[in-house]
Amino acid sequence: MGSTPRAWCGSPDPGLRGGALLAVGANPCYQEGMQQAIRMAPSILSADFAALGPEVRAMTAAGADYIHIDVMDGHFVPNLTIGPSVVKALRPHSPRPFDVHLMIAPADPYIADFAAAGADIMTVHPEAGPHLHRTLQYIKSLGKKAGVAINPGTAAEVVEPVLDLVDLVLVMSVNPGFGGQSFIAQALDKIRWVRRRLDTLSRPVDLEVDGGINRETARLVIEAGADVLVAGTASFAGGPACYGQNLRALRGEAG
Repeated sequence: MGSTPRAWCGSPDPGLRGGALLAVGANPCYQEGMQQAIRMAPSILSADFAALGPEVRAMTAAGADYIHIDVMDGHFVPNLTIGPSVVKALRPHSPRPFDVHLMIAPADPYIADFAAAGADIMTVHPEAGPHLHRTLQYIKSLGKKAGVAINPGTAAEVVEPVLDLVDLVLVMSVNPGFGGQSFIAQALDKIRWVRRRLDTLSRPVDLEVDGGINRETARLVIEAGADVLVAGTASFAGGPACYGQNLRALRGEAG
């Protein structure tokens, strides 16, 4: 993790290591985008909604890398949560990137509002609209990073045609719509597939996992290739005094 990219001669499939390992030069045969340092994206869905500003400040001070904001419309998913006005109100409370997961359909009419409110990354679902490529182009035209979320019932290959546009791939290890669900173990194979595919790129792309993340499942998804972990319940457990310890434990750090 966090290593210098490597190049391979031989098969471009990163699952096949039969070629010779070379130092990356100006024209490598194949450049491998490595798994990056592990970053934590606490989901404020599990925060105290009566004190969201202080909660975001406390989680930032505890070492959060991203602030994950789950946007649900009660239509695409069976819950209703946060709109652009809440994102705008929270923006002064943290310098960390706001990682906004749009579980809404359609998404396009609201993207500009979330961008103006302070979103740094916006992740959409392929099922939320007819033109995923256009949606990702739109997000990036606003100067924001663009992500694609893969539901448990969606094939990982859905990201293949848009890999040139994405900055983040989010593998859902629960069905979207509620916090506190149990981890779906089949997500591990999907994470491994996405990791292999991202490793063929010549630029870093975040591989994020969301759903049922605790100390044990965090270890499993990291081993499978994830480098950004979304956790709500496990991040916010015990109140602000525990947030730093919670994040360190999820990263697999001692102490």
